[in-house]
Amino acid sequence: QVQLVESGGGLVPAGGSLRLSCVASGRTFSGHAMGWFRQAPGKEREFVAAINWSGGNIYYADSVKGRFTISRDNTKNTVYLQMNSLKLEDAAIYYCASERTPVPSTSRYRYSYWGQGTQVTVSS
Repeated sequence: QVQLVESGGGLVPAGGSLRLSCVASGRTFSGHAMGWFRQAPGKEREFVAAINWSGGNIYYADSVKGRFTISRDNTKNTVYLQMNSLKLEDAAIYYCASERTPVPSTSRYRYSYWGQGTQVTVSS
């Protein structure tokens, strides 16, 4: 069993930056791929970024490529999402997810463990 807790969300102006964190606990975290997803009101939860255990395989949604960076620090059981040049359309609840697999997935259906989410609001 894995527990995930996100933090770092808040209100920022368009063009600003935020750094989200997701801390994992539990006995099965080792070897897990991690992903970030987001969900705006009335929308489906969509893929943002994913990373494998070693950090060598990383994927981004086209909408965030070049602006967001996913990373992890396994000594702290933590995955990060650095978000720069934020746009109004980036506003959503951001969730982290975990699955014991060597290959990170862009599909939300492939992840077994989820955090409760952290709110990101972008103002004009």
